[in-house]
Amino acid sequence: MIEVNNITKSFDDIEVLGGVSANLEKGKVNFIIGRSGSGKSVMTKCIVGLHEVDSGEIVFDGRDFTHMNRKKRKEIRKEIGMLFQGSALFDSLTVEENVMFPLSMFTRTSKEEMRDRANLCLQRVQLEGKNHLYPAEISGGMMKRVGIARAIAMNPKYLFADEPNSGLDPQTAIVIDNLIKELTYEFNMTTVVISHDMNSVMEAGDNIHFVHEGKIWWSGDRTEILRSGNQQLDEFVYASKFMKQVRDNLER
Repeated sequence: MIEVNNITKSFDDIEVLGGVSANLEKGKVNFIIGRSGSGKSVMTKCIVGLHEVDSGEIVFDGRDFTHMNRKKRKEIRKEIGMLFQGSALFDSLTVEENVMFPLSMFTRTSKEEMRDRANLCLQRVQLEGKNHLYPAEISGGMMKRVGIARAIAMNPKYLFADEPNSGLDPQTAIVIDNLIKELTYEFNMTTVVISHDMNSVMEAGDNIHFVHEGKIWWSGDRTEILRSGNQQLDEFVYASKFMKQVRDNLER
């Protein structure tokens, strides 16, 4: 579990986060949702240490990350897998080399062991046989799956995914949602997904936190979110035609 305890963050005297608290649960897909500019991305960057909080604390399974020195923080960062919005693959490296990259950076395992681990991760995301292709030679959905394979290469305790379905067609997005959900349960990870895609929330969200104006305005699961009674959340949830149809069906 990751505990976010009353964190605040300001930039140039502008408060972006104002006393945010949330529990991100182990073995579940935790969504942080909200409109652009709501503070969800800053919240996430504070959790992983890319921004220092002004006050409050971040606790990883009982370990106070906020007040750790650099060396101890590095040990926790080794336990974190990251799936970036644009996949962030290295164009000059093959699929296999991209997955091996964190292993070469943070472990002392042999080349053969790294290759075996990369192959195992690629098989898990159904990309066996694609090892020697380059990012330019694969589809957007495949790039996301390579990104997931790289994110789990270090067998992380925590997985962070930033808009994992950005730029994908609906069918491929469902594949990515299901893959993230399966891997979370399989490896008992604390998974945190930053998203504004309600389709993904309804597909995979076990534990959801809605950020609005730098605060958590609502927390719950994907069944409760449809009847939250929170006006700001309802406006966010039912912004799309699809979700409006879901609401209409519920009210019949």
